[in-house]
This record gives sequence, C-alpha cells and structure tokens, in this order.
Amino acid sequence: MIADPVARTRFVGLACIVASATGFGAMPIFAKLAYAAGVDLPSMLFLRFALAGLTMAAVMQWRRLRWPRGGNLLALMAMGGVGYLGQSFCYFAALQHATAGLTALLLYLYPAIVTVLSALMARRRLSLLRILAVAAALLGTGLAVGGSLAGSPLGILLGVGAALIYSVYILVGERVTPVAGAIPSATVIMLSAALGYGLIVLWRGPAFPTSPAAWAAVGGIVVLSTVVAMITFFAGMARLGAADAATLSTLEPVVTVVLAATFLAEAVGGWQIAGGAIILAAVVVLARAGESTKAPG
Repeated sequence: MIADPVARTRFVGLACIVASATGFGAMPIFAKLAYAAGVDLPSMLFLRFALAGLTMAAVMQWRRLRWPRGGNLLALMAMGGVGYLGQSFCYFAALQHATAGLTALLLYLYPAIVTVLSALMARRRLSLLRILAVAAALLGTGLAVGGSLAGSPLGILLGVGAALIYSVYILVGERVTPVAGAIPSATVIMLSAALGYGLIVLWRGPAFPTSPAAWAAVGGIVVLSTVVAMITFFAGMARLGAADAATLSTLEPVVTVVLAATFLAEAVGGWQIAGGAIILAAVVVLARAGESTKAPG
C-alpha cells in the first residue's frame, strides 16, 4: 500500500497507461487475424468504434453518467470524427509511400511533440531527465520497429502528419477529459469515429466478418484494444499529464513485438530486444519521476 497520495496517484496513472499500451499494442495482432479472414480496414474500424461506442453508451446508461455538453461535447466529437479519421488516414496513406518501419517511427514522434507542446503551453522548462527519457523512448522505438527506414517525401510528410494530429488529439484530451470524465469522453469519441467510418463503409461497401474466428478477432479489438485501452489511457493521462502519458505509451510497439513472437511466430531480433530494453528503461525513469504529477480529475 502506497501511503503518499502523490506517489499513489502516479502509480495508478502508470498502471493505467501500461494497461492502455497493452490493449493498443495487441491491436495489430487482432487486425492481422481479421484481415486474414477477409475483413477490410474501413469495415473493421467501423465495427471497432460502433460496437465499442454502443457498449460504453450502455455502461453510461447503467451507471447514470451524464453526457458531455457544450464545448466539451464538440471537442470530443472533433477528437473522434476528425482526429481519429485524420490520423488513421495519414498513417495508412503513409504506408503506401514509405516502409512500415519508417511510418511507425514517424508516428511515434508524438511523445516528443506532446512533451514540447505541453511545456510551451504551460510555460515551463523541460527537465533534463524528461528530455532524456523522451529521447530514449524514441530511440528504443526506432530499434523495436526495425525494418528498412525508407520512404518518399510524401510518405514522410504523411507520417509526420499522423504524429502531429495524434499529438493535438492527446493535448485536447488532456484538457477535456478531466471535465467530462474518462468514460463519457471515450464514449463520445468512439461514436463520432464510428459515424465517420460508417460513411466510408457506405461509400465503399462493407466487408464484415463471416466466421467465428473473424468475429473473435474483431471482438478483441473492440473490448481490449478500444474500450479498455481508451478508458485507461484517459484515466492515466488525468493522473500523469499528457507528456508522460504519451512517452509511457511507447510501450505499445514492445507489446506488439512480444505478442507477434508469441502468437504469430514472428522472429524477434537483437535490435528489437535492445529497443524494448531502452523503452522499458525510459518507462522506469518516468515512473520514478515525481514532476508534474496531477491530481485525479
């Protein structure tokens, strides 16, 4: 039992972000299984957000939670309908013009972007410890994702665009979530994203799951990689702040690599192990740091 309230708050926040990173990190594994069963990307993402949003709406009804209103509601709708759509469009478009390794590395620029923007907005200096932790996490991510780092200027631009959009998403969420609450915030974001992807599915035509295995993969994405991952991320961010939450989220590629090796028999090289160790070291440093701890929202 941790007696110090500040340390306890930070520990709970850390646990939430680790749970979130585990959920998001498992999503590529579920997605590969869904793709193999014939589910296309827009259909999968529509089902992901629609089913998760409806589940969370039922939880809100059961717990009698209030829906966000006014400016908070509009901000959350923009996070889902614009932020998620824009980020995913840039990311998957970048994959067509750059290698998967470079695209992933560019996306994971977002912890550094969030850290810098958060410091500028708060008008405070960044400590050397936090700068080194972010740099180490970025280096570890580069090693963990591996592969060839090649791409066209357009691919690089799209990859950086995905990181910038996701950074703004996180910073907006840091301000809105403590007011609206983690569950209501996640619910509105999910339903707004579902509406956007629903329009894409109507335009392109659906390719929904047709087998129990495909539905099980989509179910994993809905429950673990969306409901659990999003709620725990917002809960952790409310306790740690956007900068530390983003940096700790670099655990995601480590989780993906471990799960891919375990369930998909994908090879894990020495560089990936080194990258994972560097990320874990950065996580430990941030976990022990007590700066900028925020009270629960």
